Amino acid sequence: MAGMLGIGLSGLNVAQLNLNTTSHNISNANTPGYSRQLVSQLANDPEFSGVGFFGNGVQVGNVTRQYNEFLDTQVRNSQNRFSEFQAYGAQISQINNLLADPEVGLSPVLNQFFAAVQDVAANPTSIPARQAMLSTAESVSARIRAMDGRIQEVREGTEAEIGQSVERINSIGRDIAELNQRIALAQASGAQGYQANDLQDQRNELLLELNTLIQARGIIERDGQMSVFIGSGQALVQGNSTVQLKTVTNDPNDPTRQTIVVDNPSGTDIVLPERLLAGGALGGLLSFRSEVLDQTQNQIDLIARNLIEVVNRQHRLGLDLDGQAGGNFFAPSMVQPEGAVTGDAPQVAIVDDSLLDRESYRLEWTSPSTYTLERVSDGTVIADPEAELGLSISIPGNAVAGESFIITPLRDAARSITLSPTMSDPARIAAGSAVTIDAEGNAGSGVAVLSAQPDQSVAYPSSFELSFDATNQELTGLPPGYAFVPDGDYDPAVDSPKEFTISDGTQSFSFRLSGVPSDADTFAFSFDDAVPGDNRNMLAIAALQTSRVMLTGADGTPRATMQSAYSQLVSFVGNKAREAQTGEKAQESLLQQARDARESFSGVNLDEEAANLIRFQQAYQASARVMTVAQRLFDEVLSFGR
Repeated sequence: MAGMLGIGLSGLNVAQLNLNTTSHNISNANTPGYSRQLVSQLANDPEFSGVGFFGNGVQVGNVTRQYNEFLDTQVRNSQNRFSEFQAYGAQISQINNLLADPEVGLSPVLNQFFAAVQDVAANPTSIPARQAMLSTAESVSARIRAMDGRIQEVREGTEAEIGQSVERINSIGRDIAELNQRIALAQASGAQGYQANDLQDQRNELLLELNTLIQARGIIERDGQMSVFIGSGQALVQGNSTVQLKTVTNDPNDPTRQTIVVDNPSGTDIVLPERLLAGGALGGLLSFRSEVLDQTQNQIDLIARNLIEVVNRQHRLGLDLDGQAGGNFFAPSMVQPEGAVTGDAPQVAIVDDSLLDRESYRLEWTSPSTYTLERVSDGTVIADPEAELGLSISIPGNAVAGESFIITPLRDAARSITLSPTMSDPARIAAGSAVTIDAEGNAGSGVAVLSAQPDQSVAYPSSFELSFDATNQELTGLPPGYAFVPDGDYDPAVDSPKEFTISDGTQSFSFRLSGVPSDADTFAFSFDDAVPGDNRNMLAIAALQTSRVMLTGADGTPRATMQSAYSQLVSFVGNKAREAQTGEKAQESLLQQARDARESFSGVNLDEEAANLIRFQQAYQASARVMTVAQRLFDEVLSFGR
């Protein structure tokens, strides 16, 4: 009877524990990351009697959680990619809406500007037409400045989110380290092999949250603690200790651009390259910044610089209503080396705008005739500036060894674009032209264009004709008293394009020859007096709308107009935005599938738990009945003695 009572008591206890566990499952059915728990039952060791082994009741083997590492990893990986696309898409949609909106985009105002140029060409003496051209030019400038300002706002918002993500990563790392310590203590206080189920669920949920921010991988150590590695292997948590990340603004090109480093209180901070911080919202933000934001801002700066350069270059070649040489139409955007010097500063010219970027470069004289050039951000040495950066650097004759300069090719081109101060007077628009270069009837492909305005106070010959001598590869036919500086040689295979300067020893003007002229091809120069109705220079400015002036190819030929370059940018950003949207939708579907698979294994089914309540209640009642029967039998035995 004592055995029967013990057996009933053991069943009662096990049923009670099953009821407690089932109740715990039901109460945590909606707890994020909770894994359903089960009580495993084992029969007690039987007792031997002369007729065999008799059972001795039941005991609890363990309380285990229904957890599958493979399914949990699938959820974390899907969540990581979904969060990356989500963060990337949220940022790029702002840029995409800005560029593609016809109300705030650049294409409409460029069209309006060149339409106004055409109006001046149609009526070059009209002051209202000239005033309208200045007004639309100011609209173009204001639109470019506004776009740059909006892009800068997006950059500032991106930088703020990067900083917040790093702070949250640090916070989650500290929480995981604290749970590591609690889990280690809890499991050390019990028998070996028993797990702190609820604490482990909480830790896994933190790891999942960490994966929404950055790719993270957890490894369970022998003592039950989890080591966490982020990105491509950077340790964040080891045991109960954490590595703290922080953001620093050490980029010389942009004081708002943050770099992520490992905080090292006792030494130099360790910079984490962006390529190692993949996945999650932080990875999406970093990818957006480098893939889209930087390129967008570079392209807007490049378009602004080209608009300034090509319009100014042509405008300087014309004559205004007073017969004076045209000056700059826009305030010039210069590639100006920065630095105090004893001698002359280097002369920097852009020869291939397709290679320009927003980086800063340090140029240092190593001798009066040699220099080194390195990228400030990472110290990379630039061996060939023309081939690598599209920059031509001229060494002045009095360079002083040891002096250095900072060169930033595209700094603030879009932010600072504005009309030249001289353009406050509509009469200053240089619609006319003093020189005509006629190449009609030539057999070759040579093209000559004026590149430096002749002095209007000098009496040049009314006309002259240059002829190309293919045998000697040179231009001939200059009027008496004039000469080429330094020479008139032209080899199309190596010189195209080449700038020629014609001088009488006191005054000079220049033109640029490109292409391959045939033998005896002629270029007729006509010097005309300024006339009020002359529109030739304005027609040349209007032609810039459809001229390829940007994105120079390997053959030295520009490949894009300003508007086509902008259209390429709009297309590039639009395609990236669609990729992000498609990727986000696909990952959302994969994430839901992974969650469903995990829930089917680890989640709480309330119907099943309700059935378990009835089952364990009946087991409890049956065990209690066994004890009641045992008690009655014991009472009957006692009654024998009365």
